[in-house]
Amino acid sequence: MSYPYLSDVIKDLTGIDLPLPIATFGLLVACAILAGGECLKRELARLYAAGRIGPAHKRVKGEDGVVSEVAVPPQEIVNDLSFIVVLVGVVGARLFHILEHTDQFMADPWSMIFSRSGLSVFGGLILGTVAGVICVRRWKLPIRPLLDAVAPAMMLGYALGRIGCQVSGDGDWGTAANMALKPDWLPTWFWAQTYDNNIFGEVLAAPGVYPTSIYETVMALACFGLLWALRKHRFLSGWLFSVYLVLAGLERLLIEQIRVNPKITLGGLQASQAEIVAVVLTLAGLLGLALLSRRVSAVARPIPAAPQA
Repeated sequence: MSYPYLSDVIKDLTGIDLPLPIATFGLLVACAILAGGECLKRELARLYAAGRIGPAHKRVKGEDGVVSEVAVPPQEIVNDLSFIVVLVGVVGARLFHILEHTDQFMADPWSMIFSRSGLSVFGGLILGTVAGVICVRRWKLPIRPLLDAVAPAMMLGYALGRIGCQVSGDGDWGTAANMALKPDWLPTWFWAQTYDNNIFGEVLAAPGVYPTSIYETVMALACFGLLWALRKHRFLSGWLFSVYLVLAGLERLLIEQIRVNPKITLGGLQASQAEIVAVVLTLAGLLGLALLSRRVSAVARPIPAAPQA
């Protein structure tokens, strides 16, 4: 069963039909952003207290109208960073989805641009990361330590965001489930779902399709746990983000094997856009690990922290 709107959840639980046109996908994605932001704040606070990262430098306008530069603890820029990254990320996610479905876009561009669904996670990841790096440079923060700090937060946000896909039934499901392969001990809902009342109004034949959103949530939470456990690593800065790239790439590459996505031909091979990006991310992560897997001194020279304004 899918619940595109909050009113659907209330009706199923209580039988009361309330006019609450609040999209469950957006609501759960907002929760994912808040959780990821809180995770990032804690990690930046830890790195700042340990002298591993210095203050952020923001430009603020005083009461006299004069713009000055103020040094603040890095965790205080998380809200601004999250807003910018999410805004640019949504644009990137929609852009990559359009590039993946150019035939539909050419047939009806406006409905696709302003659709409530149709977002490519990797498009949001790539453009959102670029926007984040630009902000970090502007605030005079070191990029590689920031990427390490944000890696667990991004994985946590992804895991929780996929819950929104599952609850709303936004089409991020898999191919028809092969019930002959289902282990007897596994619940049927974990193997196949029909996503009744999904946001598209699409009818899926029984027994249903693989609930890939659930699988991605489980895998991403496991990856988050690993990244969180490794966050105090002694390797060069950027090592943890390289681990994140490998995990994110492999996770998506695996799930694409049971998902329905349009294929494109590249060098005689057929692959989905997500598979291509996943391979690139995995290779980039492996390269990063090869370059950064060198231990640094256990006692690092601390970065002087500026007092709070």
